[in-house]
Amino acid sequence: MNENDLRIVKTKKALHHALLTLLKTKPLETISVSTLCREASVNRGTFYLHYTDVAALFDEHLQHLLKDLEDSYYEPYRHVTVINHKLLDPSTIRLFHHVKKYQAFYEIVFDKKSSLSYYYSLFEKIKGLILESTSANGGLDLFVISYTANAIMGLIIQWSEEGFEHSPEYMNEKLSYILKTLDQG
Repeated sequence: MNENDLRIVKTKKALHHALLTLLKTKPLETISVSTLCREASVNRGTFYLHYTDVAALFDEHLQHLLKDLEDSYYEPYRHVTVINHKLLDPSTIRLFHHVKKYQAFYEIVFDKKSSLSYYYSLFEKIKGLILESTSANGGLDLFVISYTANAIMGLIIQWSEEGFEHSPEYMNEKLSYILKTLDQG
């Protein structure tokens, strides 16, 4: 099956969109293939051609999102050998552009009715990225890494609670300020 086939791309996009729409009102475990297919205007046979169940679709969506999160996290560090937050140019931060791109998913993650497993998947990914990026520089204490990951998650949560009204650039400035403050301590 050619994953670049426009029909496949459109079908998967419709299924991903339908999944996010349904997740706004239902937990993942309660979404049936029939309901998902109805929402996406896709027949069940087509769904099963690509996925074994709704959880597999969610996993695919989450993996795409986490890969984009990783790429966005590393963007400011692509052309440096040593990570120094004091020299970090906020305009190179892409983390909040990523969040804006996947805003529908983040609205679900930070909804108080949502499963904490979504939150912890993101938290663990961010923590892992920080750990990996600092290990080349001698590493950080695991408590500092956890603190930093929670600070990033806190910024995203606050942004979400405010309806994502600030620009990604504004959020970049806030993160840059926090990282520089952490480096002083």
